[in-house]
Amino acid sequence: MSHTPDPRSVPQLLSDLARELTTLFRKEGQLIRAELSEKATQLQIGAGSALAGAIVLLVSLNVLAAALVVAISKIGEPDIGGGWAALIVGIILAVIGVILVKKGASNMTHLTPERSVNQVSQDAHLVKEQVR
Repeated sequence: MSHTPDPRSVPQLLSDLARELTTLFRKEGQLIRAELSEKATQLQIGAGSALAGAIVLLVSLNVLAAALVVAISKIGEPDIGGGWAALIVGIILAVIGVILVKKGASNMTHLTPERSVNQVSQDAHLVKEQVR
């Protein structure tokens, strides 16, 4: 098995290497951009579907609340009446809404990426030590 030496000079080899690396990085960049574009489209379609579903669910909750008002107004021998039934359902839904808003707000108070901040701080400390 004989190995024939490459007829190109070292500068030519380095030039070819630089050109090939540039081409490789350019193609990788194009691939990443294409994949990100595809993912962005999927995200837009998914978000649109989720939003449409949320709107339909909101409408269905309105219908169910109206049905609950009618059901409550018919409870008991003397009818409660539509106004009082609507007030009862409205208060119940308002209490549930307040509870959910408070729970959601408390979940959003600790959004600082503490592990990442700590890691960056450690990295900066390490760099400072290396510079000294």
